[in-house]
Amino acid sequence: MRSNSHRGAWIGAGATLVAAVIGVVGTYLVSGNNGGQSAPRAQPPATSATPSAAEDGGDDTPADSSTGTDSSQSTASPGADSSQSPEAQAPQSPTGKPGGTVEWQGALAIEWAEPKDLDAVPPAESEIREENDFSVYPFGGMMLRPEDGAKALVWKDSTKAPSYADCAGVIETLGTSEDMKVKTGMVFCASTNDGRVARLTVKELAGQSSDTRGVFDVVVWSH
Repeated sequence: MRSNSHRGAWIGAGATLVAAVIGVVGTYLVSGNNGGQSAPRAQPPATSATPSAAEDGGDDTPADSSTGTDSSQSTASPGADSSQSPEAQAPQSPTGKPGGTVEWQGALAIEWAEPKDLDAVPPAESEIREENDFSVYPFGGMMLRPEDGAKALVWKDSTKAPSYADCAGVIETLGTSEDMKVKTGMVFCASTNDGRVARLTVKELAGQSSDTRGVFDVVVWSH
């Protein structure tokens, strides 16, 4: 009986040992199989799949792009202003008219006792004596007198009436402030004491002494 009990004990111990060995071997095999498999690769972040600005045309603008835009606009503004080429303009008179524009034209009576200011529109006698330009008076014939800095010159070319350019080209160098004899039909280039150029054509002469009177066809140009 005793031997049977010992035998049963040994058999139970052997079974336990075998079960333990089988468990260790099974664990080793499982761990060995797992070790042969490579770990899964880390997936790239989801944002890395987004196309770059260079690839898709660039919806994303660099941080300093706004600065570049502003600088291009600021430098473009002076260029736009400088690209406007200034137009050549004729010199402007104090009245805002280009030089050589007719300021007044018509018949004008000039008398000895009533000199005329050709700078007025229409010409008239000025209450300020120094502003009057021309008067007429008899002295062995009818005379034209330039007043207070005005000048006159007889135009001798009978084939044409002098233009603004004709009179302006000679009056300052050849004009005189001396009295000049006047006859019907004579043409004078003149300059006023304010610097305007004028043309006077004698149409009529009449009167004696204090009622001496000349009628002129007058053109006054702006300066």
